[in-house]
Amino acid sequence: MSRILLRSGKDPFEVVPPELALELYPRGLWGRNVGNLVFTDAMHKIVSVPGAEVVSNSFLSERPGITREYVARVDEEFDHFVIPLANAFRTSFMGNLRRLTQVIEGLSIPVTVVGVGVAGGVGSLDRPLPQLTDRETATVQRFVRAVLDHSATIGVRGEFTREYLATLGFGDEHVDVVGCPSLYRDGADLQITKRAAAITPESRFTMNLSPYVKMMGPLSVRHAEKYPHMVYIPQGDDTLELMMWGKEPENVRRSGTLPNHLEHPLYQSNRMRYFVDTTTWMDYLAQQDFSFGTRIHGNIAALSARTPAVVLAHDARTLELALYHDIPHRMVPELDASVDAADLYEWADFDGFNRAQRANVDRFSAFLVKNGIEHIHEPGKANPEYDERLAATPFPRPVETLMTNDPVARLEAIERVALLRDVAGPDAWRARFTPHHAVPHHVAPGAPTLAPTIASRAVRRVRSAVEPTLRTAAARVLRATGRR
Repeated sequence: MSRILLRSGKDPFEVVPPELALELYPRGLWGRNVGNLVFTDAMHKIVSVPGAEVVSNSFLSERPGITREYVARVDEEFDHFVIPLANAFRTSFMGNLRRLTQVIEGLSIPVTVVGVGVAGGVGSLDRPLPQLTDRETATVQRFVRAVLDHSATIGVRGEFTREYLATLGFGDEHVDVVGCPSLYRDGADLQITKRAAAITPESRFTMNLSPYVKMMGPLSVRHAEKYPHMVYIPQGDDTLELMMWGKEPENVRRSGTLPNHLEHPLYQSNRMRYFVDTTTWMDYLAQQDFSFGTRIHGNIAALSARTPAVVLAHDARTLELALYHDIPHRMVPELDASVDAADLYEWADFDGFNRAQRANVDRFSAFLVKNGIEHIHEPGKANPEYDERLAATPFPRPVETLMTNDPVARLEAIERVALLRDVAGPDAWRARFTPHHAVPHHVAPGAPTLAPTIASRAVRRVRSAVEPTLRTAAARVLRATGRR
């Protein structure tokens, strides 16, 4: 039996409650953006042929503190290290890339990288190739050389990345353009058709957004008012905090149009859902008429669930995948303020996507075989028990906002608050009070006026420490519930 170590936040079958999922790794076990689960879970399924054991590395191979003992264990216990990546050639990922390189260089087993891409970011639509320093460029070169020392080729997500690696000296003999593994879960059978005749105010569809794309705030408010059944599906860790705990980001503007505060109409009407597992996420999307927005993997999740989706391409990383897979997309700089879901749906044509799917799957399958990886789309290697097992796994429900009227979701919120008090309640409040004279004192018998004086002074100090917080919290709750 082969054993594969897979770079991912968690095993797709592992049930992790959202409260815990948020606190793991750096700001979520998925690494700040739950969209990372979409392509890592897909890769897990693709390589899970009968008889193979696929193990998640929980991102340990790129965390600080890697030891020789860890690398030796990987080399001894596994037959292959498969590394799905996204837009990894960026400044903020250089530390991870260096640590991954150290691990790869210490291995003797095959290593395969799938779906790595350019950085994206502001201005990248005009300049798609990463603008890195000499040191960062050397880090990328060292990483790619290490991968190629352990594999036939490196799999990149699109033409921008292929062009970038060519500038570093890695030609077509080193690079295969394979797109994103998220869209290969079901092979060439994945086809998209429009189920609804049109998007109307009665339609049920979803929106996703990147908070740094300015037009998405006003768009979210306008759509919240026009389409009462539209639901926003966030992917960032800060929004999960807001939904579970009511914790707004620092310096948030409550009058702002982004759905990142308690008074936003999407929060108030409980039309936000956060998924911590791709199975529940895709099951939900499969029941929707449409998905649109700036999150590439949010829309790819919809397409994987056979739901029509349109990408609003705002940078090179989103555009690169939209172009490769022929996903209907519109360029954000070319959109005006009146852009509307109904118009996007009517405009979208999925014939190109459907035609490209077969060729893309064949190209991806050839890449895997070239690099010595068995996969479920090969003849005789299908694994129908995989989906049956996923369907039987009791994943947590999607997180709703604190404004929910759903009885189960409300009970979950109540249990969450009770857990919070059990963990940090009394001690946290007591820690806010420090007596003026912090030494032991004794009240002499027959001195009845002393204790009340000390007690009243203590009460005043507790009130001065706690009441501003209580008043702020109470006011926020009153605003959020509409009661003053």
